[in-house]
Order: sequence, then structure tokens, then C-alpha cells
Amino acid sequence: MAHFAQLDANNIVTEVIVVNNAVIDDLSFPESEPIGVEFCQSLYGADTVWKQTSYNGNFRGVYAGIGYSYDPILDVFVPPVIKPANGDLNNG
Repeated sequence: MAHFAQLDANNIVTEVIVVNNAVIDDLSFPESEPIGVEFCQSLYGADTVWKQTSYNGNFRGVYAGIGYSYDPILDVFVPPVIKPANGDLNNG
């Protein structure tokens, strides 16, 4: 199975979906990505933005989750920073 993350205008992941390998012709990343993106756009609209993500973290750093950001320069997904309730990042 291949996994694709939908990005909003700020490159924040809003959804992650699973695409059957038959849809991407059993190709591996990166050859599978344009086929999967086209499939996702056929379901969610041509104006949506999708990036393939690796469940095993084999590419793009980590598996994308909702709220993660995508860094187009480094071509990686970045987990969100969770601030403690007191706002102090050093002493949780």
C-alpha cells in the first residue's frame, strides 16, 4: 500500500490516505508518486496538493501525520512542535 498526504496552502498535512498498489502499478517511490497524485486528485479535486509519504520512513524523513508540515526545500515532513501548557520549551 502507498500513502499520500494532502497539503493545504501552507504545506500543512490535512489528511493522509492509503492507495492500493494496483492503482500505482506496483511501482516504488519516486515513480509511483505522480500516478498516486493523479489518483488522489481524481477523488479530491484537481486543485488539491498531494505528496507521497512512507509508512516506514524510507523517504521524506518521517511518515506524515495530520498537522505535520512539509518542507519543500528539504523534501521532508516535519512533526509539529507541541508546546507545554506553561509555554516553556526547556522545562516542560
